[in-house]
Amino acid sequence: MDRKVAKPMAIHQAPHHQADSVAVRHGNRGWVLGMLCFVYVLNFLDRQLVSILAKPIQDGLQITDSQLGYVTGFYFALFYCFIAIPVGWLADRSNRVKILSLACGLWSGATIACGMAGNYSQLAGARMAVGIGEAGGVPPSYAIISDTFPREQRGTAMGIFNLGPPLGSALGVAFGASLAATYDWRVPFYAVGAIGVLTALLVYFFVPEPVRGRFDPAPIAGARPEPSFGQAIIGFFTNKMLAVAALASGAANFITYGMANFATLFLMREKGMTLDEVAIWYALAVGLGMGTGIFVSGKLIDRYAVRSTAAYATIPALSLVLALPFFLAFVAADRWEVALALLFVPLFLNSFFLPATVTFIQSEVAPSVRVISGALLLLVMNLVGLGLGPTFVGIASDFFRPDYHEHSLQMAFYALAPMYLIAASLFLWLARLIRRSSPSSAAGARLK
Repeated sequence: MDRKVAKPMAIHQAPHHQADSVAVRHGNRGWVLGMLCFVYVLNFLDRQLVSILAKPIQDGLQITDSQLGYVTGFYFALFYCFIAIPVGWLADRSNRVKILSLACGLWSGATIACGMAGNYSQLAGARMAVGIGEAGGVPPSYAIISDTFPREQRGTAMGIFNLGPPLGSALGVAFGASLAATYDWRVPFYAVGAIGVLTALLVYFFVPEPVRGRFDPAPIAGARPEPSFGQAIIGFFTNKMLAVAALASGAANFITYGMANFATLFLMREKGMTLDEVAIWYALAVGLGMGTGIFVSGKLIDRYAVRSTAAYATIPALSLVLALPFFLAFVAADRWEVALALLFVPLFLNSFFLPATVTFIQSEVAPSVRVISGALLLLVMNLVGLGLGPTFVGIASDFFRPDYHEHSLQMAFYALAPMYLIAASLFLWLARLIRRSSPSSAAGARLK
């Protein structure tokens, strides 16, 4: 069993007699987690609508694969990643629930604006606004969960929370594709945006703010003051374990977003699926594959991380290696039915890294910097994954088009495949760093 890493420097925490936060006193942890998960569902649904409806949007606005890659990847991630840092710092020093609700309202309004876009520039501008709003969604939720659930339950709680992406993608495919097939591609943006505005009001008025640092050790006399904004950022990136964890997650996210943002277009354009078939079968594959994968990952983390903290890294590494051959077979399949069956395995395995990395980082940092640490994780994870993954696939597809014509996306997916081995190698590096850590050596490696 790995030796436990020393806790970060002591900070001011709420006295233990205040620990019976509203969320715990009323026994409504399930309500809090359920609402946070639903907000994350909307967060991801809004984010993925452009990718899900890529074919009708391309036909309506006359945009290329490269432009689609930029608008679903780089342009969105540029604002999403960097705005998350000051928002995270503010949330660490204010009411995290209210910031979450205001962010949800903002990105939902911007989603409605996406449906109103009349050209590529307007769509890109609206997507940037969605990114600004969504920057305040996930980091505060990580911290709220960490102060609502004890450490030994956080893996499962984070696993349930991280059902947001698969559920959001599945609902987006089923709901968005069905509405687009029946009416118009713009209608799903209006409907989902309106639901998000209503949800933001529910969060604001009915989700309690938990006591900060409730499940953390009592403060030590003479503890140093909380780190400044700059110190928190420098401390995160100079901590080798945290930095490698973020980089490994970014590489894994490169695969996830690179594949997901072009999967419906690939299945429709190169495998012959219709929008109605996408609404049923692809939605089921995403919902069941990603959903069960993330939930199982959280359970595995809770079971094995108590024996060895290296499990936070070895489980994601193994999942990525196992997923690679099925991904290659999916790309090569000649019929959409076979392709979708093969795709189910990567959908199940690709996101194992998410509960593992989030739980690892939230457990390794002090309560006063949990939100900004989550934001810094997302900065790397999404700048590399969301910003570069879809952009790479889109540019690669246009690059291969002169030689491979209608199979250009197939070649772009083949070019994406080596990232599986790169991401797995980074997680194995993280596992080695965790194993080498000890109470004496890790105290200085923690986020100060």
